[in-house]
This record gives sequence, C-alpha cells and structure tokens, in this order.
Amino acid sequence: MDVTSHFEQSRPHLQQVAYRMLGSRSEADDAVQEAWLRLQRSDTSEVANLTGWLTTVVARVCLDMLRSRTSRREEPIGEAPGRTPEAAIDTREEAQLAETVGLAMLVVLDALDPAERIAFVLHDVFGLPFDEIAGVVGKSSEATRQLASRARRRVRGAPVDEALLASQRSKVERVIAALRARDVEGMIALLDPDVEVRAGGRTLRGARKWAESAAAYSAAAGETHAALVPALVDGVPGAIVAPQGHLERVLRFSFDGERIVGVEITNDVAAIEIAAF
Repeated sequence: MDVTSHFEQSRPHLQQVAYRMLGSRSEADDAVQEAWLRLQRSDTSEVANLTGWLTTVVARVCLDMLRSRTSRREEPIGEAPGRTPEAAIDTREEAQLAETVGLAMLVVLDALDPAERIAFVLHDVFGLPFDEIAGVVGKSSEATRQLASRARRRVRGAPVDEALLASQRSKVERVIAALRARDVEGMIALLDPDVEVRAGGRTLRGARKWAESAAAYSAAAGETHAALVPALVDGVPGAIVAPQGHLERVLRFSFDGERIVGVEITNDVAAIEIAAF
C-alpha cells in the first residue's frame, strides 16, 4: 500500500486522536494536515508501523498546539488528499464527533496541563505504552505514567458512560472465558483483525496470531488464567492476574467500536492503579 492510501486509511483514527486532544474539529483537521505534510517530507521506507508513526506525529503537533493555542498556520506545501475546507465542515458531523468523544470529557480534558492531556489520551484512550508517549512529551517513562495518573484522578470526576462500560466489561469477560477455554475462534470474534498486542517489549499484530499464541500459553498456564479477572487498570478496561491477592500481571484493552484493537500486557505493576470494573 502506498503512503497516500495508508494515510487515507488512517485518517479517521488520526482525526479522533487529534479531536480528543484538542477539542476542536478545525484544529484537529489542522493537526492531521500537518501530519500529512510531515509524511511528505519524511522517508518512511523503514517504518514498520506507519499508523503508529502518524499517531506520534499528530500527538506532537497537538502538544505544540495546546501549548501555544495560536491560529497561525504554515503555508501549505501540499494539500492532504480529500481535506475538507474549514468553511465546508458539516455542523452535524461536528456534533456527532463531539457526542462520540463526550462533551463532558472534553470539558474536563480542557482543564488539564497539555502534557497531562497528551499522556492521558494516548495511553488511556488509545492504548499506547508509556515508553512511546515519553518521546512525545519529552519526559521519562515513569514521569509520563505520573502525568497520566494525575490526569486520570481529575477525569474521574466526569460522568461515566455506564452502558459503554458495561459493554466493554462484557467483552473483557468473554475474552477471559475464551482464554480459559483456549477458544481461538471465540477470541478472534472479539478482536479487530489488526489488533496490536504489546508484551515484554515485543509487539504482535493480528487477531489470529495472538489468539493462537494466547491459547497455547493458556494450555501451559491454566492456573494463571484461572486467576484472570476483569478490572479497571489505570482507569481503562482490563484484566488482572492476582493469585491470593498478589498482583502479578495486568492487561489493558483498547476499544474501537465493538472490537478490541489493542492489548498491553505487563508485569511492571508497581505504580498501576486497579479498581473494580
């Protein structure tokens, strides 16, 4: 797939990332436009995950915009394919986007420090690991974790979408049940075909690859998966392994619509916040 086609395929995701960070449709479009310009100027032939690269670029652009909140824009080097002029933005589309993100959430996010907002959105909403976010905000991984933690404590005061949370819990429970039963097809049905799973510094992509790998692991670690239970992990849907109350491992799930698009598995549980789900 050429970079233009890949950009178009990634555009909805990039717009969601930018809108959640900026709270403005026009500014979000500007951030995505800037990502397109930077893509044109960059050699990405060695980039394994172009969508991830673009997400990082958009995040850095949004961080700069949050810090400056200026209306000045660079002269365009080249128009992103299919970009909608600001004057032509459909107000109904903007309202739908705001409803999807959550107006109450946007109000709360607007009160956060820019770096806190970036760390929270990238990790808690889109499931990026802290070591990647650290490069965006210019801090250590642990300092980035603390940024997200402070943001999370403030966001907790926002209204919770109970229906969405119940739906996500149901899917987490079904994933756990499939893991215990080593039901590969049952897991695949819950996962996005291109799900990205991070564990131990490694990344595995693809629903079937992870489902088969997880099923094989479950066969050798049945007691471990028997101790797997749903939980809110750092404020996002997840699961924990805590035999006899001792937290050993956590899984964080990222959702896009009805399917799980990302899973982060870690044994580094020292600073993780766990809550009932």
